[in-house]
Amino acid sequence: MNAAPKVLLAAAAAAAALAAPILAQQRGGARLPAECRAEIVKLCGTDRAQMRTCLREKYAELSEGCQSALRERMGTRGGQGAAPPRRIAATSWAEFVSQRVSSTVIYGSHDRQQVDIYTPDDAVGDTPLVVFVHGGGWSIGNRSAVQAKPQHFKDAGYVFASAGYRLLPDTPVEQQAADIGAALRALRAQAETGGFDPERIVLMGHSAGAHLAALVATDPTYAGDAFGAIRGVVLLDGAGYDVPAAMATPTLEMPNLYRDVFGTDPTRQKALSPITHVGGKDAPHWLALYVAERANSKAQSEALIAALGQAGAQAEAAAINGTDHGRMNRELGTEAGAAQTEAVDAFVERVLG
Repeated sequence: MNAAPKVLLAAAAAAAALAAPILAQQRGGARLPAECRAEIVKLCGTDRAQMRTCLREKYAELSEGCQSALRERMGTRGGQGAAPPRRIAATSWAEFVSQRVSSTVIYGSHDRQQVDIYTPDDAVGDTPLVVFVHGGGWSIGNRSAVQAKPQHFKDAGYVFASAGYRLLPDTPVEQQAADIGAALRALRAQAETGGFDPERIVLMGHSAGAHLAALVATDPTYAGDAFGAIRGVVLLDGAGYDVPAAMATPTLEMPNLYRDVFGTDPTRQKALSPITHVGGKDAPHWLALYVAERANSKAQSEALIAALGQAGAQAEAAAINGTDHGRMNRELGTEAGAAQTEAVDAFVERVLG
């Protein structure tokens, strides 16, 4: 078996191995490292009945170290009557093959400072580029968590790229935004090899990635000479565009996370708020989608879009019904995510078409 099927089998098997309580000490088995357990709780919550399903869907969003720990734990349980790994359906393998990385751009010395590029077979030098920034609370996630997006955008005639960046606690948000800016500069330098137009880029982010995308697209400090290539910005259910306002909201969903990420200094909170920088040199086109039932995301998205509109940008905020924070991202490019997919497709076509 070659390497790619092994990766898929490992992912499914690791999730299947979690049928028993994942966070509990297992007789004769290995306990997951504390950092990995915390990462899983942050990603999937504490409901053990739902944890296996969650991890099967979001395995790729875990850090490489936690993925490795899960695979090792699966191995230690192999002699304890654990069910054999589930077979991967042919459609899953076909989907994996269709989304193979065409090339990787390395823009720093850290293993997260890399950008994966997915190029259509017929891409030429003037093919526009969609760059995705993953979420994960500024502390987890990785660039491989792209789900159906690469194939969807390739089919639509775009080159797709997924940018990695360093994470908390080792790397503060300022440096994460700087990583995204450096990634954009490195991508543009590789445009000829990647088969895309270095002057036509849509920057898209989900959750924490939406915050970073918005920050980079309102504060030219981060992207430098790549800033002008950002023709449009797509924000998927972000809630941190005005950090002081978010932290003052009584219904803030994760106050401890925001405190850990942005600190308590009002000056720093404002500096890390995209809305603070609106009215300077902003990207010209914006689309902010938010989960209809998520009040904080609605308020933050609409406030940012209103500010951008007043400053002269073409900006729109739209609610997406019948989804949630994770599905907003995971189902983009699929039939299940038709609402957000149609909104994003129309925006990208208008900006890059």
